[in-house]
Amino acid sequence: MSDPNAPIKLDQFLKWSNAAQTGGEAKLLIQSGQVRVNGEIETRRGRKLVVGDRVLVGGQMLIVSDQAHREEAI
Repeated sequence: MSDPNAPIKLDQFLKWSNAAQTGGEAKLLIQSGQVRVNGEIETRRGRKLVVGDRVLVGGQMLIVSDQAHREEAI
């Protein structure tokens, strides 16, 4: 059984949350500076996210939770 509070990599989170359709798309979004984590531009695909982190991509705020993400329009 996996730990629901275990970190998840940024690129995996973008795929899981459907912000990116593929790993390649996630990589391009991240490396082009289109992703912010907790208000800061993040260019590392392997950035480890924890519960409570906020990821802004494509005009949507995604919040890392123990089970799923929550979307907020901005």
